Amino acid sequence: MRNWVRAAAGRVRRDWVSVVEATVAATVAWVLAARVIGHPDPFFAPSAALVVLGETRGKRLRQTIEILLGVAAGILVADVVVQALGPTTTTVFLVLGCTLGLMVVLGASTTLTVQAAVSALYLVVVAAPKGSLMPFRFVDALIGGAVAIAASQLIVARDPLAPLVAEARQTFTDLADLLDRINDALRRCDEDAARAALERARQVDDCVDRLREAVAATGETLQLRVRRRRHIGQVREVEATTRQLDYAARNIRVLARAGVHLTRLHTATPPELALAMNELADALRAAGEAMVHSLTGDEDATECAERADAAALEAVRIAAQLFESQPPLPLIMIIGQIRATAIDLLRAVGTDDPVLGRVDEALGLPESPTPPGADGPPAPRADPGTAPTTVAA
Repeated sequence: MRNWVRAAAGRVRRDWVSVVEATVAATVAWVLAARVIGHPDPFFAPSAALVVLGETRGKRLRQTIEILLGVAAGILVADVVVQALGPTTTTVFLVLGCTLGLMVVLGASTTLTVQAAVSALYLVVVAAPKGSLMPFRFVDALIGGAVAIAASQLIVARDPLAPLVAEARQTFTDLADLLDRINDALRRCDEDAARAALERARQVDDCVDRLREAVAATGETLQLRVRRRRHIGQVREVEATTRQLDYAARNIRVLARAGVHLTRLHTATPPELALAMNELADALRAAGEAMVHSLTGDEDATECAERADAAALEAVRIAAQLFESQPPLPLIMIIGQIRATAIDLLRAVGTDDPVLGRVDEALGLPESPTPPGADGPPAPRADPGTAPTTVAA
């Protein structure tokens, strides 16, 4: 019970601004439609405000406007069909088909698609228009969406980097937590838990995509604000880091797949593996804090980056000890993915030293001359540190 209360309090601290923002936006939309313009039954004004605000948080302004127009157009289409045919079974079929088809064309999320369909169904079944066609509901949807855009832009104007900071922290935390789940499954030699971790790893690309989207949205916001353009360089650094984080996520996915194979052998997992995985998870968390501190201008960014650097190399050193016991093939694959993830993480924190040489030295591999450019930014399809990610996961 105490843990639940603590978790609930944490969610309130994290999301109270969003709650207030949505409540105020919906109320303002209703007041404008009902009191200022005088529309009867302005249900769709606060409804559209909530839908648009919930769906567009962290997205680019163009996408926000597209969603607003899509919601309003869906309501207008439903209004026209109901006015022409009346509230019949055929009308329900046509309205739902047109609304869902429009949402698919716009590339809307599942949540937005369902919300739009429910709104259209409400219009047909509960609030069918009577008399001549007056586009009150269409205008109400535009009012609600416009209020939502204004509310979201006011929050962003106060601190345009805040959504990116929150998304960056969450992305690194998700990846570190995934490593913890894999590690726990390996320690217990639990195949079911390892498979669950693999399923989660197959979904982890979503968190990197959200971070990439937050980078694009923040860059667009800063371009529109002259006084904030000095932060664009920081956003570009995060964009470069996101590419490396994408490679790291793929490596962790392959690691999770190898973990499933290892648990199927029903052999005790070496304690060194658990230590190496712990260090790698710590490195991810430290790298996330380094990015957050860098965005907020905190002097602790360098210290966090150094901690991430040290923890990543320590993970590789500990994993190298596993070679002494002639490990099975799945364990060798895991060691390889620890190495590959460490390489991408070191590049993500912006270390100036040759990354491949340092990691291979920690792994105990013989030194070899590095071709010019081989230790620079990796090519999208031929990164030397992430080659194992070609394995299907």
